[in-house]
Amino acid sequence: CNAAACNMRLTILGSGSPEAYARRASSGFLVEVGTDRILFDCGGGVVDNLLRAGHLPKDITHLFFTHYHSDHMMDYARLVHAAWDEGAPPLKVFGPRPLAKITNGYFGRDGVLNNDLRARTELPQSQQVWVARGGNLPRPWPAPEVTEITAGFTYQGEGWTLGSANATHAQPILDCLGFSVEADEKKFVYSGDTGINDDITNLSRDADLLLHWCYRGTGEILHPALQAFSPDPGDVADMAQSVGVKRLLLSHFRIHMDDPAAHKMALNDLSKRFEGPAAIVEDLDVFDI
Repeated sequence: CNAAACNMRLTILGSGSPEAYARRASSGFLVEVGTDRILFDCGGGVVDNLLRAGHLPKDITHLFFTHYHSDHMMDYARLVHAAWDEGAPPLKVFGPRPLAKITNGYFGRDGVLNNDLRARTELPQSQQVWVARGGNLPRPWPAPEVTEITAGFTYQGEGWTLGSANATHAQPILDCLGFSVEADEKKFVYSGDTGINDDITNLSRDADLLLHWCYRGTGEILHPALQAFSPDPGDVADMAQSVGVKRLLLSHFRIHMDDPAAHKMALNDLSKRFEGPAAIVEDLDVFDI
């Protein structure tokens, strides 16, 4: 495909953590390439920011989960339900196990939304609302197209290719991934939540844009059980520099890390240890790749 069709655009829909925080929704990142709208993770607040960014739930064509901490998937049911209510085709959803069980837990016949879905599809008054909006009866329930994946999974989209690698974060309870998207000789990498490891480092090689989580401020000391999985800005900068990343963005900032002094230290580390452009993202930032 040509450059006009395949240039990628990244919109930050959620740059925060599990903490309830007006400044930052939880994790969610939209990549537009060609006619596809690819969402990476869907934490709390992401659907609201999707709307603020000028998109509708039905616009999302693919959803890829890195893992199932709540701040990466709390808005999953909302996204699927809202797109279904807009008459969208089934969403293509990919993620580690147990994605099928999670999806069935929301939308199965005994799922937590079964009362809502029965009312919307079986009551005459609700059926007539659906028909008035152009729908047909009988109205099927939401049925995302679920694919469970493991590290190394690849996917060929329309003019783009996705790769994946193992992220080091919450094993063995959660399988965790990072993703790359390549289109028109450009490469985007989203680390997911991870410590510095060879798999994500190799996935990041020569990326035009690397979006990396950062759960620890410059020089911040955490419990050893957590610090080993939580690189600070300088650690991420060193990794990105070592594999030829061209642009580096940090996300997943916590409330205390948004202190101006903490930002200054983080940006200073980035500038000293990474040669390309680098920044801390904010919700609704947009980047062309």
